Amino acid sequence: MTKNSTKIVNQSETKLIHYIGYKRYLHSLRVMEEAIKLATKFNCDGEKAAIAGFLHDCGKLQDEHELLKKSYDFGIIQRDVHIDNFALLHGALGAEIARREFQIEDIEIINAIRYHTTGRPNMSLLEKIIYISDYIEPERKFPGVDAIRTLAYKDLDEALLKAMDKTIKYIIDKGQYIHPETLNARNYLIKENK
Repeated sequence: MTKNSTKIVNQSETKLIHYIGYKRYLHSLRVMEEAIKLATKFNCDGEKAAIAGFLHDCGKLQDEHELLKKSYDFGIIQRDVHIDNFALLHGALGAEIARREFQIEDIEIINAIRYHTTGRPNMSLLEKIIYISDYIEPERKFPGVDAIRTLAYKDLDEALLKAMDKTIKYIIDKGQYIHPETLNARNYLIKENK
């Protein structure tokens, strides 16, 4: 980490733990570490990767009431899917919390936080790194994650595609709503990598 990203982590630690809890804070540290490694591998800005990885879940508030209150306070457009599925809301909320409460001004970092759960078409390198770092961080344990973990260091786009495929299958099996951006991101990757 650079001096600036270390400073942000040190200054933000207590607030982040308060917002998301200690267990998710540890997850955020692992995502940050994975993001730094991938940034090095793919020649992406390591400082931005560290900050985005550290704050990627800052919108995954422990208190659902507070999550909804902040969403309304920050003017995040609420669609039925967001109200019914807090997992889809936390990326947009996290982007606003990072900007307003952690004073992050860099749009690349903000967008990496915003799209780390849903993805989107034409993702930036940083967005891809944060998305996949969250998916493959070392404590993630589910069938197929080790193969995607290995693939991420060889072909980032292919790893994203495999991760999105598994996520979509999982969501279908659960009978839950699939965010259109995830489908659009997947389709974009297929089209661009043919």
